[in-house]
Amino acid sequence: MLIVCGLVVILDQAAKGAVIETMALGERSDLALGVDLSRVTNSGVAFGLLDEGSDALVLAITIASLALVIGWFAFDTTRPGFWLGVGLLTGGAMGNLADRIRAGAVTDFIDPPLWPAFNLADIAITAGVVVIALAALTQAGPTKAAES
Repeated sequence: MLIVCGLVVILDQAAKGAVIETMALGERSDLALGVDLSRVTNSGVAFGLLDEGSDALVLAITIASLALVIGWFAFDTTRPGFWLGVGLLTGGAMGNLADRIRAGAVTDFIDPPLWPAFNLADIAITAGVVVIALAALTQAGPTKAAES
């Protein structure tokens, strides 16, 4: 879980760093199939919710959510695949949290048509939620107490 989390943070921050270094804020470049590479910022959460003056609330929600997911994982480590979902979700949340602490907003750069721009951390968070949901539907493996 920690390795996946670390890899997500490294990849996310490297991609955002490359975009920040090579593009001006608001600049756009066509990638393929109508998807643009664009440098935008988002001080809110998903879809720009809680955008104005909610920094403390967004940080509190992020930290509380991470604490709940990591706590759940700490008490249920035998569920197959759970570690992967928690690693993806935690890494994505930490990548976006680093942006919020450093710059006061998250850098987004993947901009498909008819959908708000997002970043690699957002992809990891979404994939992590899907994996956690699937893992929650599976039977947990045997515990040491059950084996005795």
